[in-house]
Formats: sequence, structure tokens, C-alpha cells
Amino acid sequence: MQINGTTEIYGIIGNPVAHSLSPAMHNSAFESLGLNKVYVPFHATDAGKAIDACRALNVHGLSVTIPHKEAVLAHIDSIDPVAEKIGAVNTLVFDEEKNIHGLNTDWIGANRALTDKLELKGKKILLLGAGGSAKAIGYGLLEAGAEVILASRTVSRMQKLAETLECNCIPLAEIESMHADALVNATSVGMAPIENASLVPAAILGNFPVVMDIVYAPLETRLIKEAKSAGCKVINGLSMLLYQGVAQFEAWTEQDAPVEVMRSALTEMIKG
Repeated sequence: MQINGTTEIYGIIGNPVAHSLSPAMHNSAFESLGLNKVYVPFHATDAGKAIDACRALNVHGLSVTIPHKEAVLAHIDSIDPVAEKIGAVNTLVFDEEKNIHGLNTDWIGANRALTDKLELKGKKILLLGAGGSAKAIGYGLLEAGAEVILASRTVSRMQKLAETLECNCIPLAEIESMHADALVNATSVGMAPIENASLVPAAILGNFPVVMDIVYAPLETRLIKEAKSAGCKVINGLSMLLYQGVAQFEAWTEQDAPVEVMRSALTEMIKG
């Protein structure tokens, strides 16, 4: 990749951001299509100042990660309707006048990862979690016509999110008697360095034909390992990460993303 005076700049703002896999994914995509674009990480402690700087420096698009997904809303010009419902964005598109449009591709990534294994419309999905990821995924599933049932260790947060999504919820202990078409772990349980943890007893995994974990470090969590052993179709965290990035790439470039190139770049980075 040769950077010159006409190279378009894209990037990710967050704090921390050094661990992000997005630069490898997007730069591999740009290079594979011969696009004069580069994607860089920006360690940003103040969302507003970061957005102002990117406008001034003629940045063309941004990914947004923790802790800025909500804070940037005060600094953009328009927002996608689903992102507005979610109350958070992870993607910013700058037009020629430097107006900024906010999107949330997290839900798109989750939906696309799940639809690799099952049609979502009319399906019952058990969603574990009550944080920002669960909120985005829950809205996406509802948009696709699925029935969502929340379960969480934190009952008050779960009930609040269930009211927001207008869906049912159950205490985590009650999942042992439940059957659904798919189970999605939208919590950090199973993430390094606590790889040996899982919220779901192995004995009940057969109640869920499809099991998805949004955790990608490690790539094969305890939940995914045990779901495989139970005969479930499994979806690891790489798929959601990949497909949300694919949606970002296509929003920025208006071109079809080189999905397999991006998948390979992520896989190489995760394997280290």
C-alpha cells in the first residue's frame, strides 16, 4: 500500500484502541480492491474533539468503539433510524461537505452471522445479557422478525432492557427449562482471561439448535466448545466482528466488500 497526497483516511476512535483488529481487516480489504485508502487507529479520550479533528483533517469515515458509541451522537448531523432506537452508533460516514451520518452495524453483523445458520423471521432467540451489545443485537433481531427472550444475571438491567425492546425476559436460572431456535451470548463471559466460564450449563445446550457467542478472544470459548459437543450449529465471535466490518466497508465505499479477504485478515490476527 502506497500512501500519497490523495489517499483517503478512515479510522477507529476509542479508548483503548491499540488492541483493535479493525485496521487489519479494513486495510486488507482496501488493498485487495486497489483502493487508495488507509485505515488507522485513533486513541481518543474526548469524542467531540476527536470528531472535530477528523472533520478538519478530511477523514472520510470512522468506526467508533468503547467508550464513545453514545457520546458521538451529540456531534453528528444525522442518524440511521435503527441506530437511533439503539441509542448508539459504531460507524460514521462523512460526505463531501463533511456532514456526518451515524450508523450502527453491530446489529447488522449479528443478524448476518446468525442467518448463515438459520432464517430469523419467526424464530425464538434466547439472548443473554443486558448491556449495550445485547441492546443492539436485540433490536436487530426484532427488526428481522424474530421473537427475543432476554436472560441476565442482573435482573434490574434486564427488566429495563426488556421494557425498551418490548420483549419478554426471564431470570438466568430459568433458562434450564427453556427451548429456543437459537441462543446468543451477548456478555463478556468466556472472554480471556476467564476462558473457562460459561453462563449456560452444558447439559441444556441441546435445547438450542444454534449457539452464537459474540466473544472472539478466545475464538473458541467454553460455550462454543460445549455447544459443538452437544451437536449444535455454532457461530463464534469472529463472524459478528467480520460482518459488522463488511457493513462499514460497504457504507464507506459503496462497493461490495471482499468478505473472504477480510475474514482471513481477522483470523490471522486472532491466531497471532
